[in-house]
Formats: sequence, C-alpha cells, structure tokens
Amino acid sequence: MSGVYHWGSLAVQERVGVRGAAEHVGRSIGTGIRDVAAAFLELQPHLVVGAADGAGRMWASLLTGPPGFVRATGPHRIAVAGGVPAGDPLAEALATDGTRIGTIALDPRTRRRMRLNGTLGATSRGFAVEAEQVFANCPKYLQQRQPLELVAEGAGVVRRGDALTLGQVRAVRRADTFFVATTAEADGVDASHRGGLPGFVEVLSPVELAWPDYAGNAMFLTLGNLTADPRAGLLFPDWESGAVLQLSGRARTEFAADGGRRTRFRVESVVEAVHPGRLLWGTPEYSPHLGSTTR
Repeated sequence: MSGVYHWGSLAVQERVGVRGAAEHVGRSIGTGIRDVAAAFLELQPHLVVGAADGAGRMWASLLTGPPGFVRATGPHRIAVAGGVPAGDPLAEALATDGTRIGTIALDPRTRRRMRLNGTLGATSRGFAVEAEQVFANCPKYLQQRQPLELVAEGAGVVRRGDALTLGQVRAVRRADTFFVATTAEADGVDASHRGGLPGFVEVLSPVELAWPDYAGNAMFLTLGNLTADPRAGLLFPDWESGAVLQLSGRARTEFAADGGRRTRFRVESVVEAVHPGRLLWGTPEYSPHLGSTTR
C-alpha cells in the first residue's frame, strides 16, 4: 500500500512509528467518487481549493455557491460552477488547464469532510477536476456550526501585504479552524484542515506562526508534503463575518524529543478579502476530541 504515499509521507510515518497504521488507513484512498461522496458534495455551500499561483506560491482559497455548485459528473470527475472572486490569488490558476489542485469539502453542520486531489480542466462555467485521490477523514478536531445568513454583497480584496497587521494577528489568535494547502511537485497538491481551541495557532511575530500537530489518521500527507517541499498556503475563515485571510509562505515541522510535533510557518504574502455570496455561521460547538489533544 506504500504506493499511495510519496517518500516525504513515508519518512514522517517511519519517524513517528506509524507505518503499519498508515498502510491500513491508506486503503481508504482511491480514485473513484462513490455515490455517498457525490451526494455529500452536492449539499455543500463552499469548497476549499489549494494550488500554486503563476509565481509558484502556494495558496488556499474559498469558493462559495448554492448547494449543487460542486457536483460529481462521473466516477472520477467533479465540476465546480463559478470560481473565486476577482483579485483572489488563485484566479488565474483556476482558469488554467492542467493545474494541480487539492480540494476539501468540510460541512460544519455535520462534522464531515471529504478530500479530492487531481488535475484541473477549465470550463466555460468554472472548472472540472479529474480525481487522482479521493478519501474521507474522521470528524476529529472539527467544530460544529450552523449557518445563520447568506450575504450577497462583498467588498473584494480588502488588503494585501507581506506581514500580518494587528487586526490580522487578532484574527489568527482567535481562530479555531484553518485550512492548509501543500504540494510535493509531481505527486500533486493536497488541501487539509486544522482545528483546535482558540489560541492553538501561535503568532510568534507578524511573519511567523506555529501550531501543534495533533494525533490524527497516521497518513501525514501534509507533513509529508512539507518534508518534500516547504511551500504552503493557509486560509483562515472568519465564520461570523464571512471574511477570509489567506497567507502564502514556507513551513517546516519540528519534532520534539517527547514525540510531540509542531509546524512553523513563515509568512511571505498576505491577502485579506470579503467575498460576495458568503455564509455567516453561528457560535461553534467545539470538538470533544480537543479535550484530549497532545502536543
């Protein structure tokens, strides 16, 4: 089963001592979109996508639309209507055939999530993705929320920079959820989720963040990608206002002698935006797993 993992993930699995568990979990990674996965996608009002821009910087972006804007159009293909708003760092990449892309659909209502990675093909109404990896993840560390209101208007990109402002620092420190896009070049792009209690992401400076790596499914796809390629893109959604904070930079994993791990991220570019067609969500019910997290 090691064929589903590249050398970076294998190296982390070996170092942590979870190769056996990873072999078992790896059997869930396929290329086909099952009926239950197709039904799940059609219910989702948003999709997180990860890719590299024209300069090679990694970004994670948020796409929104009425349920059905993401749907399976075949056993190995999804179609996404529309795209990212003007000014988004991935606007050009998501209109380019052959872009390697990672996606994650996460439903805060049910604490379910699904990841689909593959190759993009541009269409007249959006884009399609030919699936190379399709799999679900357990609900660990997902906060439960209910949608409150759909807001049609938006202001577009609010601010660009190369370091966090004071307001952005506060947003990161109160975050309980963010998404991370990583790559391993020829082995494609992956988009994943990180969750924790507010404050689990440390702001070490306006250009450096750190967060703990909690015990997960033993795949180590994100940490494996970072072993092979340090580029990463982060997306922090503001569930109450619908704003998004996107960071692009480089990351590395620190392994402690007691077995703990954390990731350090160096900010290189920042985009803050308020998108039209965004959902506002209610107060979170934190994951019960967060009471037993280890660093």
